[in-house]
Amino acid sequence: MKYSMKCPVIRKDPLARGIYDYLIYAPQIAEAAVCGQFVNIKAEGFFLRRPISICGIDREKGTIRLVFEVRGDGTKVISSINEGDNMDIVGPLGGKGFELSDKSKRAVIIGGGIGTPPLLPIAEHYGRNAVVITGFRSADAVILQKDYIKSGADVILCTDDGTAGRKGFVTQALSEVLEKETPDMVYACGPMPMLRGVAKMCLDKGIRTQVSLEERMGCGLGGCLVCVCRTQKNDEEVYSHVCKDGPVFEAEEVLF
Repeated sequence: MKYSMKCPVIRKDPLARGIYDYLIYAPQIAEAAVCGQFVNIKAEGFFLRRPISICGIDREKGTIRLVFEVRGDGTKVISSINEGDNMDIVGPLGGKGFELSDKSKRAVIIGGGIGTPPLLPIAEHYGRNAVVITGFRSADAVILQKDYIKSGADVILCTDDGTAGRKGFVTQALSEVLEKETPDMVYACGPMPMLRGVAKMCLDKGIRTQVSLEERMGCGLGGCLVCVCRTQKNDEEVYSHVCKDGPVFEAEEVLF
């Protein structure tokens, strides 16, 4: 079930330069949403809405949490929406979210940059049975570390330049983790080169891996062909819609 509504902004916080954290009262969307889905937000003056991943769902309070980075004029307009204003939202969108296993299972969660927000509910689900690896350019781009630590997961922070956490890429940290244990599930969201590296490492070891893809979108409903990605099914190459068939895919399905 998809809803189109104007939703009150309960809270707005800046997390880093150009990155904002919104708490939105949207009870219908919160009730229907699952981990890994997204919403489309109207930017005044623009024809196309902007897709934003859902960072948190609280069905009891009827709220969703959205964390996004200003990447263009549209998201800049959306970032001007303040506490007490309404946000024009369509959602929840996405035909497939993340599949959460029993909380007793071991999970490794890998997020790169602004790909870290939609993974937070996964860490909250597995808690102490999760290892979270997050990667950012530098210390001034780091977000959500306190939230991940609060989940109870073992958190490993990486930065390209070493200004926060350990210096290096998330794939290096993942390699070390996989030398010590074989998790039941791996979840990843971030830049395509990162996802390619994570998928290869995990699939080579036979570990089930789900990846959330990010593509430019037009309608967000599967009606246009903007967000197609190359996938394979039954050993045949097919084009899938990230919005309708994803945004979450099994890693072995994606032709990186």
